[in-house]
Amino acid sequence: MSIVIYHNPNCTKSRASLALLEEKGLQLEVIEYLKTPPTAAELDVILSKLGKEPAEFVRTGEDAYKEHMLGKNLSRAEAIALMVQYPMLIERPVVVNGDKAAIGRPPENILAIL
Repeated sequence: MSIVIYHNPNCTKSRASLALLEEKGLQLEVIEYLKTPPTAAELDVILSKLGKEPAEFVRTGEDAYKEHMLGKNLSRAEAIALMVQYPMLIERPVVVNGDKAAIGRPPENILAIL
């Protein structure tokens, strides 16, 4: 089973996390999630593996957050749907290894799931 990294090549933390994984010589699947966003079902599974709710996994500095989420009482499904529609809202990078996942902020966080 390969390790999946939801990656944004423009993000310093994402690049550092990818480099850390590559240094370990691991088999990786790199998904540039801004080009290929996860589906709602995939995002729901990722959140479950992280043990987080959408509000804990969203980038609050993004314009899409301020426009579509800030101050709104959204259900889990509604928040996930917005994250799929506006993938820049998804915290990055996310690394999934089987039934475990971690956010690479800092990149060393991912070592716990390897």
